Amino acid sequence: MSPKIKVNGADVSLDGAGVHTTTLDWLRDRGLTGAKEGCAEGECGACSVLVARPGIDSPTEWTAINACLVPVAALDGQEVVTSEGLGTSSSLHPVQQEMAVRGGSQCGFCTPGFVCSMAAEYYRPTRTACTGDGEHGANGFDLHALSGNLCRCTGYRPIRDAAYALGDPEIDDTLAARRATPPPPAAVTRLVSGGAEFVRPERLRDVLDILAESPEAKVVAGSTDAGVEVNLRGVRSPLVVAVDRLSELREFSVEDDQIRIGAALTLTEIERMLAGRVPLLEQLFPQFASRLIRNGATIGGNLGTGSPIGDTPPALLALDAQLVLASRRGERTVALSDYFTGYRQTLKTPDELIRTILVPRPLAPLTAFHKIAKRRFDDISSVAVGYALDVVDGVVQRARIGLGGVAATPIRAGATEQVLIGRPWTERTVREAAAVMATEGTPMDDHRASASYRSAMLGQSLLRFHAQQAQQLDVEGVSA
Repeated sequence: MSPKIKVNGADVSLDGAGVHTTTLDWLRDRGLTGAKEGCAEGECGACSVLVARPGIDSPTEWTAINACLVPVAALDGQEVVTSEGLGTSSSLHPVQQEMAVRGGSQCGFCTPGFVCSMAAEYYRPTRTACTGDGEHGANGFDLHALSGNLCRCTGYRPIRDAAYALGDPEIDDTLAARRATPPPPAAVTRLVSGGAEFVRPERLRDVLDILAESPEAKVVAGSTDAGVEVNLRGVRSPLVVAVDRLSELREFSVEDDQIRIGAALTLTEIERMLAGRVPLLEQLFPQFASRLIRNGATIGGNLGTGSPIGDTPPALLALDAQLVLASRRGERTVALSDYFTGYRQTLKTPDELIRTILVPRPLAPLTAFHKIAKRRFDDISSVAVGYALDVVDGVVQRARIGLGGVAATPIRAGATEQVLIGRPWTERTVREAAAVMATEGTPMDDHRASASYRSAMLGQSLLRFHAQQAQQLDVEGVSA
């Protein structure tokens, strides 16, 4: 069956599309020029479009993604809505209407992207009226929905005002009604163009067969990392294998002794499925890039790159996580603390795939995730730290501290853990441990931070963690 996408309600063939053609370029080539290319790396949100995805709170949820990162072949059989499909000049969509009357647009370059991200939040099934706070409107609108959208001329106040002025969808709103029926299943896809091939197999075993025969194949899920490689570095893999919709990689369960998280679940899906049951990850999620990125990014992808500055490894190291690696030879479980072997090198062999992330239970009661970066959101960390401590009767019984950005790989702060274990959870102990923590890893100077700054931040992070937890534990040792 010829690959095709339903765009703004009409089926459009993918004939002639290249394997590495982004959704953004493909849409613009067809005259849908509302979505723009501002950065080509998922930071500005000018390319935002809506995709019908399986929902957690309704059969379908309209999900905003960065069209500049996702290969159009990955959307074969799916439904896409662009800013042009939301409304017309004579019949504006409520989001467009509020943006217009409240001055949310000047040059207009970023506006279609804002509109699509706002529309995804407008249609969120669980959005309900609330008291409102600094990041939520009284209408329940979560401003984090716009954390991946940048505006360089209008200013954010009128955009925020437009978001907070939105009511509920009308009863005859077709996109709201569309949520009641499931989205189309992911199509089994094969697209060949220019000597390259894109495939979306039906089953996990099909993927493992491909990797056994072609271990050089590029495996993609949300393409939030691979898309940057394509756009900015000109990487053109001859074989791309999509695994984001494989049911075997999208399993989720909370068991007595562990939590099982499928490697292809997006961070947004994981956050909502966990519903706060892992406080350490609950702190991590809002700091991981932006909502647009989290709508596509997966933990499997974040770990698969082997990056020393990924945000999930420090938190998962603190949680003592394990990975299930699958290949045609079978499955094996490895501790995340053993997984990283060198700069962007891991234990995973080319024919293996991360299938599941295992988080053991019970969880440590004292946890935190600290991310030191130049921006609060949508930024790469200079230093990231995950904490998980068991403190009983004021004494540290167990300590797990994961570090990112201070070595060639994510690491455990082993020396610091040993200073803490068996010692009272007091300022004196923590100051001694903080001095040791400042020496962990082999930090380097780069454009994000100096080595000395990174070391200093490690020590300060532990002091901050203790100060934040001391009152909760009702222990002494925190100076005013």
